[in-house]
Amino acid sequence: MKHFISAVVVSALFLAALTDCPAQIRVTKGLSEAAFLDISGFKSGADNASLVFRRTLESDLTRSGWFKLAGPARPEFTLIGGAEEGGARLVVRSEAYNTMTRARLFSKTYKGGKEEARSLAHQLADDLVFALTGQPGMASSKIVLVGNRTGQKELYICDADGFNLRQLTRDNAISLAPRWSPDGKQIVYTSYYRTQFPEVFLITMQSGRRQCLAGFPGLNASAAFSPDGRKLALILSKDGNPDLFIMDINSERLTRLTASKRAAEASPSWSPDGRQIVFVSDSSGTPQLYIIGQEGGEPRRIAVGGSQNVDPDWGPNGYIVYSSFIGGRFQLYVFNPAAGETKQITPPDASYEDPSWAPDGRHIFCVRKQNYNSRVFIVDTLGPSCINLLRESVKGDWFSPDCSGKYIKP
Repeated sequence: MKHFISAVVVSALFLAALTDCPAQIRVTKGLSEAAFLDISGFKSGADNASLVFRRTLESDLTRSGWFKLAGPARPEFTLIGGAEEGGARLVVRSEAYNTMTRARLFSKTYKGGKEEARSLAHQLADDLVFALTGQPGMASSKIVLVGNRTGQKELYICDADGFNLRQLTRDNAISLAPRWSPDGKQIVYTSYYRTQFPEVFLITMQSGRRQCLAGFPGLNASAAFSPDGRKLALILSKDGNPDLFIMDINSERLTRLTASKRAAEASPSWSPDGRQIVFVSDSSGTPQLYIIGQEGGEPRRIAVGGSQNVDPDWGPNGYIVYSSFIGGRFQLYVFNPAAGETKQITPPDASYEDPSWAPDGRHIFCVRKQNYNSRVFIVDTLGPSCINLLRESVKGDWFSPDCSGKYIKP
């Protein structure tokens, strides 16, 4: 019962994957049903930190998609405990139970400064999601994205619920395609701030140090960390056409994977085991998705519909999300490489681009374009939820989101 929802995640997009589920997982819910969670026994103090904690926790649990917060009438799970100030600190005690069997599924105490109320709530939400579903949460993740509200495309960072938005770069130039390192401690991105040609830079978050990793003649762009954090897949045109390379970060040694004549490659993303890379190439005449081994070889085109297929992101769940141009708009699709199946996950009300998996393998951060406005949205692949990341009052257009923590184990 503990991991009752786990198989739902695995199976929601592609039912064939159910055969790979661990034997102890038992499905008791439909694909998009949420469990009722009673938190009426979780008490909060009247102080500001406790109230912030409570609001953040409720929002995180609802946003996870796994739970409906309910009163004591027939809930499936119960959360008890509380949050209250203890001097200069906030102390949170929490226990979760299976209401029917009365089995205790989770127990943990959190302590931190009062200013850490939101981050403590994110931690409890993620721990609770994992304890009750067997799946990682996304509440503690950070989002790096590109915004133009200063008049230039600069990098920004915010929490996974859109709070704490802050500007990271002040290059006064075009910044593009940021990507987190697997441990969430570094970001690579493409910038024009030194020359008229794009270069790839690395930012170390703790120190703020920035260094140029790729400044070869021509185009240097679209870098993406390997799952072990030791290599980058990136696009370089130093030899002519934009081709796909791998760079060993420590030695800076380059390995060329493609040598397409009169064609361009773009947007590489690694498979979860680091053995393959999905990327975009227009070698067929239009941008399409291809997969190639990290050692090189002949790229294999992914047979999907759409006149153009771009922006792939290979998630830790093994599925590739991408943008497909169909009916005059881009829509998001998820592709299962093992089964060769695809599924549309966005409504046809706008154009959806630049998708990035969340660590929970369920939600996707993407760009929604409508009426000449570009905003970052969070799409639930198992339900109808499609919500704005940032508040409407946050001005500007927003692009290229990437979510941290995809490869961090709970």
